[in-house]
Amino acid sequence: MSQVEAVGPSRPQTVAAGPRRGTPAGFLALFLSELGLTFRRMRTIALLGVLALVPILIGVVVKIETGDTNGRGGGPAFIAQVTQNGVFLAFTALVVSLPVFLPMTVGVVAGDSVAGEATSGTLRYLLVAPAGRTRLLAAKFAAAMAFCVAATLAVALSALLIGSILFPLGQVTLLSGDTISLGSALLRVVLICAVVALSLAGLVAIGLFVSTLTGSGIAAMATTVGLVIIVQVLDSFPQLHAVQPWLFTHHWLSFADLLRKPMYWDQVWQNLGLQALYVAVFGSAAWARFTSRDITA
Repeated sequence: MSQVEAVGPSRPQTVAAGPRRGTPAGFLALFLSELGLTFRRMRTIALLGVLALVPILIGVVVKIETGDTNGRGGGPAFIAQVTQNGVFLAFTALVVSLPVFLPMTVGVVAGDSVAGEATSGTLRYLLVAPAGRTRLLAAKFAAAMAFCVAATLAVALSALLIGSILFPLGQVTLLSGDTISLGSALLRVVLICAVVALSLAGLVAIGLFVSTLTGSGIAAMATTVGLVIIVQVLDSFPQLHAVQPWLFTHHWLSFADLLRKPMYWDQVWQNLGLQALYVAVFGSAAWARFTSRDITA
């Protein structure tokens, strides 16, 4: 059976024409190839490392500050909760990372997904393989979403580790004042990580669309990250309250409602529904561009 070898600095592996196109096995092989490409890059590892450092810095600073005040605590509610239970450092780290650090790293990965390979010349080898542009685009989206999960877990797991070292563990007091067991709190960490990762789906679709518009990976990454910054700025102006609920960043911090008893899901569902809308719109735009234009030229 014939094979097409995808040579180049960013995709050294061989893409086999083994699984028939249009089959689940064929898509799985393509997805695993994209997944390996994403997580083998030193840039991806470095981004995950930076994200893992964020909760460590937060934990050390909080520990120093509480030591200087002889344990009196103080500060915002999330920070005060961290001093009482290390599990809350995971929630605090996600609150700090979601507006800036997480979307910037996701913007880099999503923005480079197509344009980066067009720049290196490996994309044209993929397109002559029996994969199909639609399936290739879907695999790249799935790989970028896998990075969203990995990035969120990097923050949460690092926070849990450093939180257990610097602060006491035990029953967790929620924002509503109710107390839950440590096991229930860890389950909420898992649930919130899933919500945060899905909250970045709209950004992934935007980055993928931008990546199909240019053959420069750097330009696509810069544009995607720049859009995140612009939307965050627009979301801070009270005069734009009419359009702010439609901005993909507006409901990102709605996961805080899951730190209550009972959990409030209204804002969370609005967030996930809005992300699905962005995926549908910008995913369709990316598909239209990717399947109709010669982006490898």
